[in-house]
Amino acid sequence: MKFGVFYELQLPRPWEEDSEHKLFSNALDQVELADALGYDYAWMVEHHFLEEYSHCSAPEVFLGAASQRTHNIRLGHGIIQLPTNHPARVAERVSTLDLLSDGRVELGIGEGSSVTELHPFGRKFRDKRAVWEDAVKACLPMFWNDSWEYKGEYFEFPKRNVIPKPMQKPHPPLWVACSQLETITYAGSRGMGALGFQFVDAKSAQAWRHAYYNAYLNSLDKLCDYQTNPNLAVVAPFMCCETDEEAQEKMDGWTFFQFALVLYSKEGPFEPGSIDFWERYEEWKKENKSKHVPNSGLVGSPETIRKKLREFQEARIDQIILLNQAGKNAHEDICASLELFGREVMPEYQAQDADHQEWKAKVLSGDIVLEEIDTDPYNAYSTQTPVSVVRKAEKAGAN
Repeated sequence: MKFGVFYELQLPRPWEEDSEHKLFSNALDQVELADALGYDYAWMVEHHFLEEYSHCSAPEVFLGAASQRTHNIRLGHGIIQLPTNHPARVAERVSTLDLLSDGRVELGIGEGSSVTELHPFGRKFRDKRAVWEDAVKACLPMFWNDSWEYKGEYFEFPKRNVIPKPMQKPHPPLWVACSQLETITYAGSRGMGALGFQFVDAKSAQAWRHAYYNAYLNSLDKLCDYQTNPNLAVVAPFMCCETDEEAQEKMDGWTFFQFALVLYSKEGPFEPGSIDFWERYEEWKKENKSKHVPNSGLVGSPETIRKKLREFQEARIDQIILLNQAGKNAHEDICASLELFGREVMPEYQAQDADHQEWKAKVLSGDIVLEEIDTDPYNAYSTQTPVSVVRKAEKAGAN
């Protein structure tokens, strides 16, 4: 099992003059620390115009800076929004980052999730999947072709050599965002790694794991001639402290992460500065105090997290991506959490990755056949994911 850290670069109000500068500086320090501790991946999102929820609109710049302060950690785009970026600019920036990092880039790509982000770039929400697929066909061959032209439904590109070329040949490993569970099967059929949220339970994880690998093995339908990347990764809320109680107290930011996402999805777009998300969140917490449940995921003492990780391990998940920077979680707490987990828990699970890779090789070769499992009964994320919060908010009239 491998481990990553995940960044939205959240910044709830009130803001000071240097708030964004501190946010970026702290995040770079955290990624540098994660690299020194032996974490495997650092993932950065791309979002636009989402005040408080995400101030990470230029992940390639952040990752470029991180590439010069780290040595081993893989630097992941989680994800680049293809509908809001020109394919040639994506290929240029990713290749440049791959060269700067000595070949450590992971290329996650996605559609964008809201009208708030898509419409200012002239993209319609209803077209985002079609635009994404057209962008994949236009962009990826630019990594390995010295002369490339493309004419599709949404993108046209005259014959050019898109330079530079990436260090990793023919291109960095490919991933796709899976904000909805059914996209996991889609990712498998496209031959790309799946980046999703944690599952409800072990049975759900097993069902979707089987669906992913069976789609990859039996229904592979690549959009162009890229190299496949069969991998299943999940994002989980994370805070590791000496006691469960301390971890729960310091992980309040995960609830804000969900709450802000729901507001943008259900009420957005908003006029700039017209809503204080943190203030709305505080009001929501007071109104729903009796409904509060402990944060799920990897939140607790080293022993508690160790037990939870066994479920992920048994589910044969390739990578756990730890979401620590959320809401107003303190920089000092994030660093302490990374250090405690990295010292007392992570090494034993990383050491067992060879066994997982052996199992995976047998699945991919057909020596192990995964049964087909109906995923309909498991078509929900963890009770602490944005999907469930939307439903709770609708029932409670919070929207």
